[in-house]
Amino acid sequence: MISIGALLVMFVVGTVLPINLGILAFVATFTVGTASLGLTEDEIFEGFPAELFVTIVGVTYLFSVARRNGTIDWLVAAGVRLVRGKVALIPWVLFLVAALLTAFGTFTPAAVAILAPIGMNFAYRYKLNPLVVGMMVISGGHAGAFSPLAVSGALVLGLVDKTELHISAVTLFSASFLINLVLSALTYVLLAKRPVPPAEGAGETAEEQEVAVSGRPDWRQWLTLACLAVLVIGALGFHLEIGFLALAAGALLALVDMKRQERAVDGVSWSTLLLVAGMMTYIAVLEKAGIIENISEHAAGLGAPVAVALLLCFTVAVTSAFASSTAILTAIIPIAVPLLLSSHLSAAGLIAALAVSTTIVDTSPFSTNGALVLSNARGVDPRRFYRQVIGYTGGIVALGPIVAWGALVLPWS
Repeated sequence: MISIGALLVMFVVGTVLPINLGILAFVATFTVGTASLGLTEDEIFEGFPAELFVTIVGVTYLFSVARRNGTIDWLVAAGVRLVRGKVALIPWVLFLVAALLTAFGTFTPAAVAILAPIGMNFAYRYKLNPLVVGMMVISGGHAGAFSPLAVSGALVLGLVDKTELHISAVTLFSASFLINLVLSALTYVLLAKRPVPPAEGAGETAEEQEVAVSGRPDWRQWLTLACLAVLVIGALGFHLEIGFLALAAGALLALVDMKRQERAVDGVSWSTLLLVAGMMTYIAVLEKAGIIENISEHAAGLGAPVAVALLLCFTVAVTSAFASSTAILTAIIPIAVPLLLSSHLSAAGLIAALAVSTTIVDTSPFSTNGALVLSNARGVDPRRFYRQVIGYTGGIVALGPIVAWGALVLPWS
């Protein structure tokens, strides 16, 4: 109970106070592991996710280089160019661009950080509903977030690969993409025609964005696009380690553009690295001590496995609305594994449902993605827009887990 209590305290403190949850997890790992569970330091360090660490460093470094040489801006601009004369397609272009960025390795908050300012400025200039644009950017980011090239996808697949279970990478990616696509379609149909609040202030930032659309890639950007293609082919076609491929590609691009890439390493998502590494090391300690298996056995005894699966989906949805979805995933999947091994539930279905339920609620203004949309909105009353985002997220929390459970768990149980 001490170890589980420490986990709950970490989530509360990490949510309320501005301290990285991963740091708390590392401290708890050493304290609980040695004082309560009787593990040695070597046994504790065995749980450190070295492979995932390299993957995150490599992918975030490569995309930091790509942002600095303008390739990401060019990709975004190429997508935005498609809406000329077809304003109603702007949210869908942003959805697809966000999905492409995350599917090829960009962290979802990074993709939202790139696209949210553009989307909010387009919403302001063309009188689109900013809630629709912002939420579709976030949904697009999550639509691609569980590809095998994405960090979230690699995280989930890596956690499952360490167990006796097996899930298809295509199944995980397809489930997330389709549910987020349906969510965006419903959002667009139900909210796109709603009146937009009167504009406040001036500043045609949207015009500045259109200026960037007309440019053609230079040789550095063409080289970056070629490196991204090699990364995809090497990882999917030849099953090479994506982390080392990304580091090699990033190093090559930095060498040919050293002045611009001097600070590219600053773009590595160190906070996410701390979060994921700390949480996975702590969960590994709990697994080594047999605590995860005991919790799962008790959870399975609460009722029918199908009902327990729905309870888990709601639990991660509510928690993730206020805490890190990445941290929730690293904690909940090991808990679900023994339940899957002892029941007739579909492993692919439940894992995919948990992944969707955890991330679909990141529209919350208490999450990074929701806060990015909220802070970049233009021409709206901040309090009114905040209430709209809260209301939208409340609907997702209430219905999202049921949809994920009903579509992915129930049919194959």
